[in-house]
Amino acid sequence: MKTAALTSQDNYFEDFEVGRLLRHARGKTVTEMDNVLITQMVMNTAEGHFNEHAMSQGGHGIFAQRVVFGGINLALVLGLAAQDTAEQCLCELRLDKIRLSHPVFHGDTLYAYSEVLERSDSDQPDAGIVRFKHYGLNQDGKLCVEAERSVLLKRKSHWGHR
Repeated sequence: MKTAALTSQDNYFEDFEVGRLLRHARGKTVTEMDNVLITQMVMNTAEGHFNEHAMSQGGHGIFAQRVVFGGINLALVLGLAAQDTAEQCLCELRLDKIRLSHPVFHGDTLYAYSEVLERSDSDQPDAGIVRFKHYGLNQDGKLCVEAERSVLLKRKSHWGHR
């Protein structure tokens, strides 16, 4: 499997080889504000995201501290991957096979990787479909987030000269 560090910001359909693994350049430390603000914005009322005292008493879950809402972790990983995988995106087609396998806490840092699983033609001559598997690892290398995502990307043959 080929591994690349940061790719350029003008990746087109033709530039993604099946089997390629991208290590995205940036990481993101998850803050308390990220968790509380976004969790409340999406109306997630699970106490495990808000009540430090209850969590420390062990009465509301398996963790002794508040855990970051998994939707935030997924969004951050997709955001970190976007510079390399979505610059030439015409349409997000699918997001599935989401797995949240390890908890993320305030102060953890997430890093993103993307594997090119499949490339296929679309019914649009100026674009093709790429299916990625995105991975989010914490600062200790523990896998926290996985998801598959399909996007419709511009073809360099039609858009590259613009």
